[in-house]
Amino acid sequence: MNKITLAIVFGGVSSEHDISCISAKGIISNIDINKYNLVLLGITKQGKWYIFNDDVNLLPNDMWLNSPSLIPAFISPDASVHGIVTAKGDIIRLDAVFPVLHGKNGEDGTIQGLFQLAQIPFVGCDSTSSGVCMDKAIANAVADAVGIAQAKWCAYTTYDYSKNPDLCLDEAIEKLGLPIFVKPANAGSSVGISKAHTREELKTAMATAFKEDKKAVLEEFISGLEVECAVMGNEEPVAAEVGQIIASAEFYDFDAKYNNPSQLCIPANLSKEKRDEIREAAVKAYKAMGCEGLSRVDFFVTADDGKVLLNEINTIPGQTPISMYPKLFEAVGVSYRELIDRLIDLAIKRGGVI
Repeated sequence: MNKITLAIVFGGVSSEHDISCISAKGIISNIDINKYNLVLLGITKQGKWYIFNDDVNLLPNDMWLNSPSLIPAFISPDASVHGIVTAKGDIIRLDAVFPVLHGKNGEDGTIQGLFQLAQIPFVGCDSTSSGVCMDKAIANAVADAVGIAQAKWCAYTTYDYSKNPDLCLDEAIEKLGLPIFVKPANAGSSVGISKAHTREELKTAMATAFKEDKKAVLEEFISGLEVECAVMGNEEPVAAEVGQIIASAEFYDFDAKYNNPSQLCIPANLSKEKRDEIREAAVKAYKAMGCEGLSRVDFFVTADDGKVLLNEINTIPGQTPISMYPKLFEAVGVSYRELIDRLIDLAIKRGGVI
């Protein structure tokens, strides 16, 4: 059997650069090297691209940048190249790419557009669905349009907010009540998210969100459980088990995810009937947003009446040792190694998405 030449792209110009490097290590450490010729392609925080050919244990904390193995290189948008061009002009033709780039410039459709121009098969959603899911305001609007239940919300751009901050704050409080969650429209791993209990805290939360993006999404507070469902597939996606987050902080922020990890319960502390309802809702949302390959679909289950509300869709979910996505598939009998194989196979079957 001929090996598949696979590029794993990691790092990136994003607030989630460090998490990306850890996720890449997770995938590389679990992939079947008998099936793949791996090309590790790292992107620095400044946007420089390098082939990295050294110990994967150097990936965390950007220790890989000190490796003597680094070769300047990039993926060419020229479809005839179908791969990587090095600084010396050498070409490495690729059969597929596995992007492990969380957040901006990796999960928002930008790099997916490059792969599509190059006509190289890649793991995950295309540029359109990636962009839709990354922008929480657009994703919320799509969910409303197709009748997917979610929390009440509103959104403001920096331009609109700067014209009359007091009016925006008053409108939001009147529509959503307090407390209010404020999120950058385009960011992941809960970066820039705040829970505002008062009007003054809401003003501070808006400033925090605008540091990450030019648009902020505000959502009503939902009292209940936070659950996540892993979905995989192209035309006929399947949902794995449902997991529950028990946050180590007041809410599931960046520190609660990575620095002081929250407890993950798999399966969630819900009846099988309720978990099946969530799995069905996850597939519906996945299809509505045009997702392919993989996504993790997050929900709230309200404390008072058990209503299932869409929270968000993550199109490149974390692949760290504590990440929910691979664990949810392991819970239904799909090992991490098999999961990686399936995702790559889905990418190759779809092709270059032209």
